[in-house]
Amino acid sequence: MSTSSPTKTSAPTATAVPSGLTSYSGGCSEAAPGAPPTSLPANPREARLELRIPSMDCPNEERQIRAALERIAGVRAMKFDLGQRRLTVDAPEATWPHVIAAINQLGFETYPPTGPSAGAVAQVDACATTDSCCSSACAAPVALATDAAQENAAEFQGLLLRVPAMDCPTEEAQIRRALEGLDAVRRLQFDLPARTLSVDAPASAKEAVMQALLANGFKSEVLSEPPSAELTARAQRVELLRLVGALAVAALAEALHFFASDALGWKAVGMGIAAAAIALSGLSVFKKGFSSLLRGQLNINALMSVAVIGAFLIGQWPEAAMVMALYSLAELIEARSVDRARNAIAGLLSLSPTQAEVQQSDGAWAIQQANVVKVGALVRVKPGERFALDGRVTSGHGAVDQSPVTGESVPVDKGPDDDVFAGTINQSGSLEFRVTHPATDTVLARIIHAVEQAQGQRAPTQRFVDKFAAIYTPSVFVMALAIALGTPMLLGWDWLTALYKALVLLVIACPCALVISTPVTVVSGLAAAARRGILIKGGVYLEQARKLAVLGLDKTGTLTEGRPKLVASEIIANLVERDAVLRMAKSLAARSDHPVSKAVVEGLPGESLDVMAFGAELGKGVRGTIDGMDYVLGNHRWIHERGQCSAELEAMLLKHESQGRTLSVLASETQVLALFAVADTTKDTSRQAIAELKAMGVRTVMLTGDNEATAKAIGHEVGVEEVCANLLPQDKQAWVTETAAANDVGMVGDGVNDSPSLAAASVGFSMGAAGTDTAKEAADVLIMNDDLRKVAETIRLSKRTYSVLWQNITLALGIKAVFFVLAVFGSASMWMAVFADMGASLLVVFNGLRLLKPPRA
Repeated sequence: MSTSSPTKTSAPTATAVPSGLTSYSGGCSEAAPGAPPTSLPANPREARLELRIPSMDCPNEERQIRAALERIAGVRAMKFDLGQRRLTVDAPEATWPHVIAAINQLGFETYPPTGPSAGAVAQVDACATTDSCCSSACAAPVALATDAAQENAAEFQGLLLRVPAMDCPTEEAQIRRALEGLDAVRRLQFDLPARTLSVDAPASAKEAVMQALLANGFKSEVLSEPPSAELTARAQRVELLRLVGALAVAALAEALHFFASDALGWKAVGMGIAAAAIALSGLSVFKKGFSSLLRGQLNINALMSVAVIGAFLIGQWPEAAMVMALYSLAELIEARSVDRARNAIAGLLSLSPTQAEVQQSDGAWAIQQANVVKVGALVRVKPGERFALDGRVTSGHGAVDQSPVTGESVPVDKGPDDDVFAGTINQSGSLEFRVTHPATDTVLARIIHAVEQAQGQRAPTQRFVDKFAAIYTPSVFVMALAIALGTPMLLGWDWLTALYKALVLLVIACPCALVISTPVTVVSGLAAAARRGILIKGGVYLEQARKLAVLGLDKTGTLTEGRPKLVASEIIANLVERDAVLRMAKSLAARSDHPVSKAVVEGLPGESLDVMAFGAELGKGVRGTIDGMDYVLGNHRWIHERGQCSAELEAMLLKHESQGRTLSVLASETQVLALFAVADTTKDTSRQAIAELKAMGVRTVMLTGDNEATAKAIGHEVGVEEVCANLLPQDKQAWVTETAAANDVGMVGDGVNDSPSLAAASVGFSMGAAGTDTAKEAADVLIMNDDLRKVAETIRLSKRTYSVLWQNITLALGIKAVFFVLAVFGSASMWMAVFADMGASLLVVFNGLRLLKPPRA
């Protein structure tokens, strides 16, 4: 699977609280209206420096580097890609030496830019803030950056290698360590059952990659295409039969040793059978083990090779044969179990049908392969069928089961202009939809790809285990050597007994269970989240979520629907018929494109009337003539200016405004006829989501650019503990940065203005359906169905994953500790040792796979 992770974009970081911020109750900051942006560059076109930093692979190191570079004048933005160990810095070329020096002073080696040495890059934020930004000023820099990116992308191509000796997660980790130090390598993707490795690197790096593999004892050959699933399955069956045969031959050697006489002839036959069993099951282990020993490395293959040969030489040849056969069989089972965890989410891809019913140019319908259907084609899906592609409904109505993509258990009604996704099920009604993405770029395919990328980003616990195992294995080897040589001299043990105990210790000490305990758990957690409509971009964020103590929440689109709705209407004039008043209001509102007017139109019944002499008053409302009489539909201020705002009406208006509602008042030349209250309604799930977060001890704070009255009304309705209103994007980011100094802070948002705070948070959550592309890129977790309750579910999954991680580590080390004592001071045999190692490995694998099952209610 991929070893890279999606990039977390660091948006421009505010280094200090803007002067426009004032104290706000509850510990929040409130921006003065009109406060100037603090993070826009003076020059909208700056150069971009790209660096590779091989030793940068965790968020702590990212924070170190970010803190150092924020102090350098001219550095506007930083983009970190921990998976590829890359950093992109937007800053003038004159500051590049200072940037590199600051990183080097922290102890990180840097490599030169991989892109153009200097390239002007258009800064969208800056252009968007000025009307004078014309195409001639911005188009050229954008084109330059795009061309450079295309040239850089074209330079890289997939290198597909077959590595015959690569058949277990331990060897995958060894290969990853060998190749990730090569500057040219961008991404690795492993397929252990097929023994293939895909390397994203330029063609010129092929020899360097193959030499690095060879230096670590792995021969490789270039493939033109991946082996077919049938070929891989056949190879696995052959391997399984070979190992089962080796186990049978080893059992025969044991039987001969037990039942046959001690005659030299029978011993020779038994040793020959044992040697055959070892050769049948362990040749690849010996090759890899001796190669490691020659390079001065002590890994699991080296330990097993020494233990088996040693046991054979001291006359324990039946046990040596059985140990090698059982070990090889256990390795195969482990590899398949890990592969099951990795492919748990990829199995969703099979949910998408390979064929679709597509309308032809002559209007007829025909079945086509989904992978050849073009964007824009019209596709029909009947009740009970699955969608083969993403698209937008053009006709028909039906209920669609979206659980494979969003995790929703309840079907969603779909009609014209609604989006549908590949892999979902049309439960009722025939639907026709226009294809919006090719088969290779559906939402489901992108989810699978993102999870594959996330699997390569090692979580903190996984990095700890890797480092521990690197010390643990040599230490055990030295201890076994000390027992073999030291105990006969110091304790008077028999030499053969001491040597046998040392060999048993080597088998027990194999770090396989320890090394495998973390990746299978993390991958299972990522896959379990994706199945529930939660896309986590890496194991580091899966672990980090459990620590969140404070959560910042955007209002619009996160706590609320993000679409204004008519929530109340009151008729003021008693002598005018209600239906007539509503139709007049709808007629005037229908001529305006203002969001509030659209909400009024959608919320009122009846047909619109003809409006003559229509006009709009900027910042006030609209006017027009209906049936010869003049009417206005305007805001509170306009009605007040017209002198039509009585004390009674004023009280009614203030009542609605205190609830955060926007008002439109219908009035004739002589009287006020009605008022209409519009508000952005809260999501049905928001209150429950906040309650769940509170129950978990997470403090919730609303961060919004809306006015204080509206913000407090929404905050009270959903139950958030604190409200911060009138915030600009940089103010939200400043709040996140300040809060993060004392607590692990999360942020939930969906818009471009939330991107800086999403990037600054320990874990950023974005709405996957309604969120903007910028917010999705900056976030660490995507909630595919925009249900805020998924945040609490993510935290619960994070805690569960962390618990299983340490259960596995404890099991792996605890079992080995018990058998270690038995091996040294008791009567543990090599049989017991191999079962202890194999049992511990399988136990932690199956324990990790438990995360794929939904938790009990």
